[in-house]
Amino acid sequence: MFLTSFPAGPWQANCYVFAPDGTRTVVVDPGVGAAEAVFRIVEENGLTVEGVLLSHGHIDHVATAAEVADRYGVPAWIHEADRELLTDSGLPGVSADLLAGLGVVLREPADLRVWSGGERLAIAATTFEVVHAPGHRPGCVILRNALGAAPGEAHGVRELVFSGDVVFAGSIGRTDLPGGDQAAMLDSLRTVVLGLPDDAVLLPGHGPRTSVARERATNPYLQPSFLG
Repeated sequence: MFLTSFPAGPWQANCYVFAPDGTRTVVVDPGVGAAEAVFRIVEENGLTVEGVLLSHGHIDHVATAAEVADRYGVPAWIHEADRELLTDSGLPGVSADLLAGLGVVLREPADLRVWSGGERLAIAATTFEVVHAPGHRPGCVILRNALGAAPGEAHGVRELVFSGDVVFAGSIGRTDLPGGDQAAMLDSLRTVVLGLPDDAVLLPGHGPRTSVARERATNPYLQPSFLG
């Protein structure tokens, strides 16, 4: 198994390069300034990119999705509710001048596919369960990947969860931006996040990786006092 990540751009969003079999690869959330690092990682490790997976549509997670997907001639996937953000940031204060200064040209990948939630995506010698988890954005998803017996035993991990901006180490995604919905976020935390197994590793959109067990015990936003 090959898994690496790096924070990209001014918002330091995590981009993940994941090859379950060590070769066939998906790129998760290539945001502002992520493309060149992805290209370098792929070349240095002899990887074959098979797809780009997007946890939601905010610019810090999708800005170079088209550049990466089109470079390798592969599909990119996003939830249908966030497709519009591939061509318009939808964020107050993110002007065309700011985008130009960041070197960002928003566009859809040549081969764009959409999720509605509930799919099982077979790609890169593995399968991802796509779970809709709105609140931060209407199109937020988490991507669950149950590792096979050999990789799981070798690395002491049975499941990876790419959680985007739904839940972080010690925090959760904000709901005060366009498309945010506090009630939907609370429901996603109760039913999706707290429904994950304790031994799952959370790979969030910002900050360090963590575990479901740790967040269940220590994250103040996953406690009954917050969830009600």
